[in-house]
Amino acid sequence: MMTRRFFGIFAAVATAFLPARAASQATGTPRRLHDDIPVAAQWIANALQSSGYSADFTPKSISEVERFFREQTKDGEPISGGLLAQDLGPRLFALGCYCGEVLRKELGGHWQTDDNDPEGEINAALEVASGVTCWPMQRVMKRLRSSEDDLVAWAEGIRRG
Repeated sequence: MMTRRFFGIFAAVATAFLPARAASQATGTPRRLHDDIPVAAQWIANALQSSGYSADFTPKSISEVERFFREQTKDGEPISGGLLAQDLGPRLFALGCYCGEVLRKELGGHWQTDDNDPEGEINAALEVASGVTCWPMQRVMKRLRSSEDDLVAWAEGIRRG
């Protein structure tokens, strides 16, 4: 079982995306995390593409997310003035959504979310069709802190089951 203990920044990451889950002004109904995941994935794909990264939801594109981390972080921190220097929480959440959506589209499966969990954005899990469960947002947060947590190797492990 995966440990879900995080340092201070990780709690901040989870709460940073909460405004997007607030009640919709048009309907007055709360947004569901399950519905926000593909929206966030598409948003970050567009942002990555506009910055020169190939984010087309193909399996190979996870290597582009890995390249993004290599270029936009140093010693476990966003580089000053880089693409992660602002709005870190929402961007990490969206990058996790993107990586998860790439795997879901490739391998099949579904997201497991809990809108009552105050750390639902961190704890959202993806269960692929083979039965393997992974936590893409947690993996992306770990990748921020350590270049040894390579996203390509992680995705390959999920594919192998």
